[in-house]
Amino acid sequence: MASSVQMKRPEPQSTVASGLMLSLLVFLFFMRGLSTVLLYSLIPKLKSLFQLSYTEAMLTQLCFFLGYFVFSLPAAYIVRRLGYLRAIVLGLVVMITGCLIILPATWVGRYPGFLASLFVLAGGITLLQVADNPLIAMFGSSRGSYSRLTLAQAFNSLGTTVAPILAAWLVFGPTEALQKQSPDAAGVIHFADLQAIHAPFVIIAGMLAVVTVMFWLNRSYPVPKTDMNDRTPSRRLRLLRNTRFLFGATAIFLYVGAEVSVASIMASYLMQSTILSVPAYRASELLSLYWGGAMCGRFVGAGVLRIVPPGIALAVCGASAALLAILSSLSTGTTAAAAIIAIGLCNAIMFPTIFALAVEGLGDAAPEGSGILCMAIVGGAIIPEISGIVADARGLAIALLVPAACYVWITIYGATIARRRAPAPA
Repeated sequence: MASSVQMKRPEPQSTVASGLMLSLLVFLFFMRGLSTVLLYSLIPKLKSLFQLSYTEAMLTQLCFFLGYFVFSLPAAYIVRRLGYLRAIVLGLVVMITGCLIILPATWVGRYPGFLASLFVLAGGITLLQVADNPLIAMFGSSRGSYSRLTLAQAFNSLGTTVAPILAAWLVFGPTEALQKQSPDAAGVIHFADLQAIHAPFVIIAGMLAVVTVMFWLNRSYPVPKTDMNDRTPSRRLRLLRNTRFLFGATAIFLYVGAEVSVASIMASYLMQSTILSVPAYRASELLSLYWGGAMCGRFVGAGVLRIVPPGIALAVCGASAALLAILSSLSTGTTAAAAIIAIGLCNAIMFPTIFALAVEGLGDAAPEGSGILCMAIVGGAIIPEISGIVADARGLAIALLVPAACYVWITIYGATIARRRAPAPA
């Protein structure tokens, strides 16, 4: 995400020091992707463990993505006051705290404890995003900024691809084996399920702790200075009168909601007898194909967007995602499974393309526009909850029509942009 920050590039440093700092920043992208998608993989386990409806299970997404809405503006203020590196350290500490809250939640077996941990975790991730996205763009020469951002985003996608595999190995695998050995030991299996959930979060907390120490030891490394200009709320609200920008913000809201909805219901969807009838750990592994498709599509899309106008590319991807969601909803077996997994490939270019199209032509109001678009990520809290309500009422197949409708809006937005000239600067 972008933040409303004006920066000056740091003085050149040694190759070793620059390489270490760049590696640490790239690793943050990986950890954000890993932490976020791990949540999606746990939904089937939480649903069975706490006997939740789909609506109740989607509260995980509500609490997590609500954090983006709540913490975005405070995070920008913190970055301005502390500077980039100290803000990153604070964000990592908050993330570690969120991961460790999982421990007492598993010990007492209370679902609200998990929701609280996810909200805290989201606060830390939001602070990292406000700090590390603009920092890595400005880190080094301007000529190399594109390659650095591409590398960072690729590692974020790598984290989203690895997370379902990690969940299958640490969360689902041990209890699946225990259930085969002692199918009647319900109490033992229930306790093992609770303990298995916190395992990946403890590992992530340990990894984050090491990175936190490294950032703290390098906190005096010269990085761009923050000089964030305060804007009045009325100036931000005036941007919403810009039809193109307003439609773009709505598209961000709906895109994130659609992406998260599909990822959240996919494991449970694939486990159904009418689809693949696979166990939970296998469904979690298949979820990695969804995120792996997004990772591959990002590299392909970077080349395609050099040739194809962004509005057309966005419309094609949106229409393809909508058709795949509808096809999966109306199908069964392998066809339904392949269609829902293939949506990940269509998702690859959507967020950055929508974001860039929405802020195009805003001139000096672009920082405020970026902040509003970041807050629109709260769609990841609202749309999945709607999908959960539909799933409880009509089933998971019908619930896929919710993200399909979101992709239709994105298609219309891309097609509308493609027919118009770029707007004059605001």
